[in-house]
Amino acid sequence: MSDKNVLTMVSASNKEWTDYIGGKPPVEDRKILLQIPDALLENLTLSTTNENITLSALAVSGSINLSSTEGNITFGNLDVGNALTLRAKNGDISGGIVGSYDDFSIQSEIKKGESNLPDNKDSGEKALNVSNNNGNINIEFVNE
Repeated sequence: MSDKNVLTMVSASNKEWTDYIGGKPPVEDRKILLQIPDALLENLTLSTTNENITLSALAVSGSINLSSTEGNITFGNLDVGNALTLRAKNGDISGGIVGSYDDFSIQSEIKKGESNLPDNKDSGEKALNVSNNNGNINIEFVNE
């Protein structure tokens, strides 16, 4: 990879029949835990299928993009420089965002669930884009 500041992890999908002989480790041993000093982060993108995304409090100078299919997105207080994008299908989205409600322009779409965010709010210097299908959205704005 040409950009030595990018970490990419992809699951293997080209399995042979011999890869399926034997037992699987327990679910708690099939987790990926990644620790990165947040002082190094400009942008963060995480995506997963059939698993949850859980983030502790985190600050980035640019944007955060989180996407999960068949899992929840849960986070501590996220502090973003310009944009936060959250997408879930068949899971809930919940957590705190550093700043006030007025700091963000908001685009929110929900199908088959409940949300505490408005569908559309134009004013705000930072962007918050949230969509969920078959799950709830519960996001709080916090001042630190």
